Amino acid sequence: MLGIPYAALLSVIFGMMIISFPIGAFIVFNSEIGNEINFDFPIKDHDFFIGGISYVIPFEFELGDAFIVVWCTFLVLFSIAILGPKKDFLSVVTSLLSFGKNLTDSNYLATIIKWFTVIIVISGIINFVQESIDVTIQPPEPKNRLIQFYGVSAAAIVEELGFRVLLIGVPLFFMYSRKASGRFFLKSLWNPSETLNIEKYAKVLPLIVAVGIFFGVAHVISGDPWSVGKITQAAASGIIIGWVYFRYGLLPAILIHWATNYFIFSYAFLVSYTNDVSVQSAFSHSFIATLEILFVITGVISIAILAINYLGSRKEEKLKV
Repeated sequence: MLGIPYAALLSVIFGMMIISFPIGAFIVFNSEIGNEINFDFPIKDHDFFIGGISYVIPFEFELGDAFIVVWCTFLVLFSIAILGPKKDFLSVVTSLLSFGKNLTDSNYLATIIKWFTVIIVISGIINFVQESIDVTIQPPEPKNRLIQFYGVSAAAIVEELGFRVLLIGVPLFFMYSRKASGRFFLKSLWNPSETLNIEKYAKVLPLIVAVGIFFGVAHVISGDPWSVGKITQAAASGIIIGWVYFRYGLLPAILIHWATNYFIFSYAFLVSYTNDVSVQSAFSHSFIATLEILFVITGVISIAILAINYLGSRKEEKLKV
């Protein structure tokens, strides 16, 4: 019943994700959002979040060069996500269209879109509830739009390594590993669930929730802080991405974070540049609002599918007993 519309929505979002790559490159190298600075702007240090604490590492590089490294990393991961780990994205969409079979967990990209849109729905609900009690989410005041876009883009890699890998992957390795080799250690950080063969997922949930809450708190206590209202929204996203990291691996975790940051912001910055408005104002533009509706519809269907699958698995367990 949900197969055809869900496949269509996944395909549309997939197409928009591909288009976001040249849009991001245009913003950095061809637009004038930086005003007095451009991609040649020298950055003399970089903030790295390790265990939720910001460390400033002094090394000088040009913003454009750093962006190319980050951009190429996302492109490589995105290409891998299209093809694996078990089925390619086209096969998953075809199965949904032709047979109504939900094989989203067999492809990284389908999993990424599914959980990304779930985050959008949950974040929207949290924002609605908080605004009803006069708790608003205010982003930090950007010093420069070009630097802001680079920072938002790079955060998807830096924060996943600092929060998910270090605070979830490493502890799980020491808790469940039966080997001490370096290669096995790296494999367990890449995909904890598959490598460590953890059977009872419930034992891992407290760690994932704790790190997710810390992830939310870190948004208001480190770097350029958000308003307090961001804690709940970021914590919910952190818990979801933490679960995805444990269950499916680092690649989908990074790309979900990429989707919430680079993917969305590339369109917002494009609207900001073409309409000569602030980035915050761009999120009120009709085009961005249309995207949000698309994401919400997909997210609602994703949640429905997750609920159906969960109830089905519980029913099977009862029949076995």
